Amino acid sequence: MQNDIAQVLEALRVSENVLVTAHAQPDGDALGAMAGMAHLLARFGKRAAHYNVSRIPEDFRLLDMGAPWVQTLEELQGFRPDLLVVLDCGDASRVGPEIESLVGSMRSVNIDHHMGNSRFGTVANWVDPNMVAAAQMVGYLAHAAGFELSGILGECVYLGLNTDTGSFRFDSTTPEAFELAAEIVRSGLRLGAFFTKYEKHWTLNRLILWGDLMQHVQLHCGGRVALTLVTKEVIERRRARRGDLENFASFLHCLHGVDVVLLVRENGPGKSKASFRAIDEIDVQVMAAEFGGGGHKNASGAELDMEPAAAATVILETIDRHLARYGKKG
Repeated sequence: MQNDIAQVLEALRVSENVLVTAHAQPDGDALGAMAGMAHLLARFGKRAAHYNVSRIPEDFRLLDMGAPWVQTLEELQGFRPDLLVVLDCGDASRVGPEIESLVGSMRSVNIDHHMGNSRFGTVANWVDPNMVAAAQMVGYLAHAAGFELSGILGECVYLGLNTDTGSFRFDSTTPEAFELAAEIVRSGLRLGAFFTKYEKHWTLNRLILWGDLMQHVQLHCGGRVALTLVTKEVIERRRARRGDLENFASFLHCLHGVDVVLLVRENGPGKSKASFRAIDEIDVQVMAAEFGGGGHKNASGAELDMEPAAAATVILETIDRHLARYGKKG
């Protein structure tokens, strides 16, 4: 790990203008890692800009990103990057076609914690699935550079840790993640203020949407799988935002007897996006991989070219087959 960190830091030190990116539809970890990287670059005296094909999600509108945010390369105007830093992406295709076309033609650094990463960086590839979050890796870069995880830099790292560990509840949570979080708190992070800033922002529409969805949760595979179908119609009826579904799948693990949660939402005409969540040793990453998806052992996703109901049917068959290898956990 130390050699990987050294290679990344050297790439940052010899660069002046750094373009920072992460996967489309960024979650708290991708955003925390991006913002943390921008604030780390500022401490090095470097210029940064953020690129993402998506807008900053409404839930994270108060996060200080530390650099301008653009959705097209044309918006960079006079900013000419001499290094591309890609965070939290198992494959370059997840950042969108504009950036994917640049990855092989310019100096690029790949920092990621997903299994199966294609190691597409041209200058450095720091890929470690043992890390719980990409933001954790940014925190270790700050350590190696001699910077304290205080202020906004610490807040960014904590955001990523909190997101990808399910508020430190997932089995993937490691002692090292707790230790890094404790360091950030010792350095001044106020947890009450953090909660208010990033979690106390629900709208009434979101609350009602969750109520609608809970009324239609289905149990399958002998009660071991909780399924929720989300159509465009229900989203529009409740005037919901894309981020309003965040954490709904994980919440359903409170159901007694449920080992796997499957949320399938409409993702355009004839298309669906499936989110898999699991507990303990159950590996949903291998299930998602059968549909061209991936992610983490207990949290993965996939996109399918079929309507939600049809997609759910074929996915449930796969889940049932895999669950036969495990004893009942829920």
